[in-house]
Amino acid sequence: MDYQFALALALPIGLALAAIGSGLGLGRAVGSAMEAMGRQPEASGKIQTGMIIGAALIEALTIYSLVGFFILSGKIG
Repeated sequence: MDYQFALALALPIGLALAAIGSGLGLGRAVGSAMEAMGRQPEASGKIQTGMIIGAALIEALTIYSLVGFFILSGKIG
């Protein structure tokens, strides 16, 4: 097995795991934020700001894995 074959197998799996992890993390973060806003409506501004910052960081990690996918996929062919 050469490195090109290993990359061809590992890159889609790694990207899929990053996307699944990001989806689960975002779902949990948004769900918890909605629950917290329901309990304390007066603090919804601070909760929403924190949720948006956290969601942006979670999405950034997924975008980094996508960029890495495209960079390394050029080494396959």
